[in-house]
Amino acid sequence: MAVKEYTTVKELTGPLMLVDKVEDVSYEELVEIELANGERRRGRVLEITSEAALVQLFERASELGIKGAQVKFLGKGIQLDVSEDVLGRVFDGWGRPRDGGAKIIPEQRLDIQGKPINPESRAYPIEFIQTGISVIDGLNTLSRGQKLPIFSGAGLPHIQLAAQIVRQAKVLGKEEEFGIVFAAMGITFEEANFFVSDFETSGAIEKTTLFLNLADDPVIERISTPRMALTCAEYLAFEKGMHILVILIDMTNYAEALRELSAARREVPGRRGYPGYLYTDLASIYERAGRIKEKNGSITLIPILTMPDDDKTHPIPDLTGYITEGQIILQRDLHQKGIYPPINVLPSLSRLMDEAVGEEKTREDHRELSNQLYACYAQGMEIRELALVMGEATLSDMDKKYLHFANEFERDFVSQKQKEDRQIKETLGIGWKLLKMIPTPELKRVRDEFIEKYGK
Repeated sequence: MAVKEYTTVKELTGPLMLVDKVEDVSYEELVEIELANGERRRGRVLEITSEAALVQLFERASELGIKGAQVKFLGKGIQLDVSEDVLGRVFDGWGRPRDGGAKIIPEQRLDIQGKPINPESRAYPIEFIQTGISVIDGLNTLSRGQKLPIFSGAGLPHIQLAAQIVRQAKVLGKEEEFGIVFAAMGITFEEANFFVSDFETSGAIEKTTLFLNLADDPVIERISTPRMALTCAEYLAFEKGMHILVILIDMTNYAEALRELSAARREVPGRRGYPGYLYTDLASIYERAGRIKEKNGSITLIPILTMPDDDKTHPIPDLTGYITEGQIILQRDLHQKGIYPPINVLPSLSRLMDEAVGEEKTREDHRELSNQLYACYAQGMEIRELALVMGEATLSDMDKKYLHFANEFERDFVSQKQKEDRQIKETLGIGWKLLKMIPTPELKRVRDEFIEKYGK
């Protein structure tokens, strides 16, 4: 498409510019604005009417005067330059090098909006990914091609947990290439430094591509950051046959940017001021993960978000839970007790766990052991609440055993060190060791043959 130039800027409001009397302009088309003093800014088309186009500016607009400004519609969408050289590199939210390295010499230039995976061509996620974190691997297993979000809260160690997953994630028994695409939105400079230095120290940077949008970067950049990351992941997975784990942190900052943009457009707000299309917008990101039949690669997605006021009914975690296949929930009470990672086992869930565990994948007893550990911990938590009201003196001997189990379960199974990478067999072994506290007749969710083989 040919470049079209206009000087008919009618209005500028915040990050939005209205250009009058335009023709043949497309939605999401890239725009370049040249100011009267020669400076250049960039933007994209957000909305089109029969005669006008609403342009969203990428850079700050406070000093941008509309008098004498020339607007060029470039006839293409926002694109990312990709090649295998993206691994080991750090970029900003627009895909520009942030690590002082050279620009990528592109093998391809891909539109960051991507294309949704045809449901008919999707392959079911059935392969186990080991994160080295017992409470995830043992009870809420991550499958290759799954979307499994982590719901956190302000001040909880989701940043450390994300870094640990990046360092430790691996596909067991496979020689195929495994890579990480990491996108951070609205994080501080210190947090960005933590990620980069942690990955460099551990060597994980060699298999990782980072897209970092800092808190003082333009809010508009946050809208593109996750799409940049997923475009990069799609190239590595479906063009180069790699298995890619994508981590997006923090999706709450992304949703806040979306709300800010919606307010600037004077749209009618939905729940808690977020745009009514928040569900659709989040789905357009999350649904780019998965596996495709007859293709070797895969994209596994872990979006991380902080729940405002630790409220899991807030629109962001609520809608995310509908789109994705489970959730890992961090709990403040566990964090205050010094437990890391402070994952609350009871409301956490992986809906695709059944197909990813078992013989020849993890171990034959995995599913039943997981069910039994969950049941015993749930029983122990009920008794803990009862003891707070009635006092421990009112508990039966069996009640005390379940209460002791719950305490030891949190201390030995849930809690582990940030640098500790547990193999799945080690995780299962810890589970069986804990079950020895409970009399065998109470273990109704595991077969006797497994108790005999692994529980003695």
